[in-house]
Amino acid sequence: MKLLRYGPVGQEKPGILDADGSIRDLSGQVGDIAGDALSDATMARLRGLDFTTLPLVSGDPRIGACVGSVGKFICIGLNYADHAAESGMELPEEPVIFAKATSAIMGPNDTVEIPRNSVKTDWEVELGFVIGTHAKYVDEADALDYVAGYFVVNDLSERDFQIHRSGQWIKGKSCDTFGPIGPWLVTRDEVADPQNLSMYLEVNGHRYQNGSTNTMHFSVATIVSHLSQFMSLHPGDVISTGTPPGVGMGQKPETYLKPGDKIELGIEGLSVQRQNVVAG
Repeated sequence: MKLLRYGPVGQEKPGILDADGSIRDLSGQVGDIAGDALSDATMARLRGLDFTTLPLVSGDPRIGACVGSVGKFICIGLNYADHAAESGMELPEEPVIFAKATSAIMGPNDTVEIPRNSVKTDWEVELGFVIGTHAKYVDEADALDYVAGYFVVNDLSERDFQIHRSGQWIKGKSCDTFGPIGPWLVTRDEVADPQNLSMYLEVNGHRYQNGSTNTMHFSVATIVSHLSQFMSLHPGDVISTGTPPGVGMGQKPETYLKPGDKIELGIEGLSVQRQNVVAG
């Protein structure tokens, strides 16, 4: 299934994409694509519906972030060997964990704002996933059972804030609009192998990132298991798994976003995001 949230900011409704690519309203079935609605039991119930009987959403509504009421927004740093190399950093012995503020989350096609005093706003296409079942001390062999689904993330980053402002990554990762997620939450039964998905990112039609999740240093299963040793993961927690090479910081010369730029990024089977960039 491809689950989504549509409507004005702060008024999003739950929806599902039918076989024809049309949006069907799920408001009569779940309150939101969030929390307990991401459980295996709810997913099984939704899967059993005849989607053609659900109300058809007319027009071309705004698509919101595909997960609502996100509890934690956790990211994994330096998770692709070639990206670590372009960043001039060694591959870590275990996952590098940092957080983005949930206030950074927005819809996949909403406008990206370059924050005030920014000099190095960068892009990062990443595979994201959301937890569907409470996870604590999870074995790696069972870890994927705790994932409700997968989606595209643009982990936008202000490198000067991230690297030179007392070493606090969260400062460079949490600016408003720095967390587009979606457009769809593709349920895990439709993603045969999260470690074999091609991915790309373009700015103004130029392809900067062209990679695959098969070069991830730590797999989705490893990440879920590892995180669960340090904290409980709850339904609705979002995890972003790192980026392949080709970020602006790795260009020669370094290249960063500016007002007027257009970003496009996508992951195989998970659809595409498109964002215009403006001054914040």
